[in-house]
Amino acid sequence: MISSSARLLDLLALLSSGVQWTSTELANRMNVDARTIRRDVGRLRDLGYVVESDPGPWGGYRLGTGGPQVPPLVLDDEEALAVVVSLREAAGTGVLGGDQAVLSALFKLRRVLPVRVAEQLRFMDTVIVHSSESVEQQIDPDVLLRLATACRRFERLVLSYRNHDGVHSVREVDAYCLVRQNRRWYLVAKDVTKGAWRTFRADRVLDTRTTGNRTEPLDAPDAEAFVAEGISSVVYPIYATVRLPLPVERAQEVVPPTIGTHTSEGSDSTIVAIGGNDTDMLVTYLLGLGVALEVLSPRDVRESLLQRMRDLIAVNTRQDEAGTA
Repeated sequence: MISSSARLLDLLALLSSGVQWTSTELANRMNVDARTIRRDVGRLRDLGYVVESDPGPWGGYRLGTGGPQVPPLVLDDEEALAVVVSLREAAGTGVLGGDQAVLSALFKLRRVLPVRVAEQLRFMDTVIVHSSESVEQQIDPDVLLRLATACRRFERLVLSYRNHDGVHSVREVDAYCLVRQNRRWYLVAKDVTKGAWRTFRADRVLDTRTTGNRTEPLDAPDAEAFVAEGISSVVYPIYATVRLPLPVERAQEVVPPTIGTHTSEGSDSTIVAIGGNDTDMLVTYLLGLGVALEVLSPRDVRESLLQRMRDLIAVNTRQDEAGTA
């Protein structure tokens, strides 16, 4: 006979499947009597799980959501490894803003990992190198959580929002979906006043307030494509037009469509227009592509790129001459 703790885990796994079970079905499945099932359900509730039940011969048990506290989690090996890796990524990128809560959760989880999962994590550590990345704007994790909750419930929100120019406004929107692209979170929502779908950068949302209203999105767009189109349509102060010695499919892998506009010149050449905030930013981006590209315009970007290359050649030539002297 299995221990009561193991039996509770089995019961929790069944209830987590999304199926409603009668006490008889659970008892037959777990090879116990209905009285034991009722007692175990009570123990799960004492631990903080919300186990809902319907009376009558056709009623049954199912796992609900919410509760006064976070109950113990039951994760299999792959789930535990996925959660740890995700927490490390969040701590490393700062995508949720301050990393203290992330690091605290990561520390607690690593202390209770089964030996076999900890070994897998150590193996990953030996072959994966994490580089530091900066995020332009950090997101308040409470705001991100409220946005995600509103999207799941299709709730109407009042947003306090700051646009690209730093101008604050208040928007009433019907939340639909959160999309992550280019290391940023975007809220796809319908602007109630304008009656049109819009994207909002989550790091520019200053605060949210629920209205209690829910709306079913009948004309919702493809959220991922909608965000990508919005990013590519942003107007920048300066644009560079370059020729990549690549077919358009390969060029779109080097410069994503959310970054540049592509025009095929044949099987081995593509013209790409790339926007930026200033010349130095564009030159830095072009150098990082690692492609023998040709800058067609403007002249300032081409000259700045050439000067950057001359400086690099001069520095490395002096190093080489000093080494052979």
